[in-house]
Amino acid sequence: MTADPGSTDFESVDYFTSDAFVRDPYPYYEFVRSKGPAWREPHQGVVMVTGYEEATEVLRDADRYSSCNAVTGPFPGFPVPLEGDDVSELIALHRDKLPMHDQLPTLDPPVHGKHRALLMRLLTPNRLKENEEFMWRIVDRQLDEFLDSGRCEFLADYAQPFAMLVIADLLGVPEEDREDFRAHLTSGRRTGIGSTNTKAMAHNPLEYLYGRFTEYIEDRRRSPREDVLTSLAQATFPDGSLPEPIDVVRVASNLFAAGQETTVRLLVASLQILAERQDLQQQLRADSGRIPNFVEEALRFESPVKGDFRLTRVPTTIGGVDIPAGTTVMVLLGAVNRDPGRFEDAGTFDPERRNARQQMAFGLGVHSCPGGPLARTETRISLDRILSRMGEIRIDEAEHGPENARRYDYAPTFILRGLQRLHLTFDAS
Repeated sequence: MTADPGSTDFESVDYFTSDAFVRDPYPYYEFVRSKGPAWREPHQGVVMVTGYEEATEVLRDADRYSSCNAVTGPFPGFPVPLEGDDVSELIALHRDKLPMHDQLPTLDPPVHGKHRALLMRLLTPNRLKENEEFMWRIVDRQLDEFLDSGRCEFLADYAQPFAMLVIADLLGVPEEDREDFRAHLTSGRRTGIGSTNTKAMAHNPLEYLYGRFTEYIEDRRRSPREDVLTSLAQATFPDGSLPEPIDVVRVASNLFAAGQETTVRLLVASLQILAERQDLQQQLRADSGRIPNFVEEALRFESPVKGDFRLTRVPTTIGGVDIPAGTTVMVLLGAVNRDPGRFEDAGTFDPERRNARQQMAFGLGVHSCPGGPLARTETRISLDRILSRMGEIRIDEAEHGPENARRYDYAPTFILRGLQRLHLTFDAS
């Protein structure tokens, strides 16, 4: 089913199970916005938030809003009825029945703060600086694999392997194991979390990463070395206690998986925008100092995450809508980042936008994405080298159709926003 903004009865389509808005969700977002800054959709009972101020309120309030359903939304639903004026105790008792319950995005304070602090002990300034130096080296190595051909499928040929190698370096995955990681983690089109096919939900899709990092952590605790994995294995909680191996494994695996997901989608969206706009290519080539703001605007304009979910602990009100305890709330980041009350001419891509960095593609509050700075750096360095080493970059019309009739396939999920493939052609620089 394909949505026609001019004729679609938006209210009759279930956003969470239909593919109607996968290719272009923005007309639906504007329909939701027309209902007010918050609106309860009629199919799954999810309260959708499109207002910038209201989204800020929800994402910054971990007391009233639990993150236990942050990456799953209305599916599979909470395992027991959530009734009463305060359902916090029920959430605590049954949250382990939800998918991804042990991952950082779904944890609530104070457990979340303890595990996030462990992650931040791994992302030290020195380690990030070393990783950035690695990025400058690996970007050229990855580009060398296809530059001579004058064409590429950007997601598979560059974005996925580059993002995987960067995060593998950050976490100290041994060189000899990285090809195995690449084979397992950069092949196929995974829909996974948030698929509009609700049967695609797996209880824990991180089995491979759990297995590999468990081996690493246990080995380095038995036999410490002078390497990053040993630092990972010996990292402590803020109180100085040594975590159980599985706690470290969860943090490392989440960073590995989620960090790649966001970066790949941001990279692909950036190249899609550039390939459609030769004028922007020329501007950024002439002044690479414009690249960071371009990246912020790309995050605003095509947010890699469509929305972030919360579950109300207590009765509350959002944007004038009274909401009982136990209600699923979706902060529609893709809509919030186009709120005309915050961003002037919000539907236009403006690389010079002064407040582009006010976008909340990486969330806000205690759950703001810890990998956001990493994704920004990866994209900035990639664009710098791509624009330096490629001449005019174009959409491959043989694969995606002519300018006024493009054929793009987007990942069929209600949470993530990103192309399944992006074929480009380019001239030698």
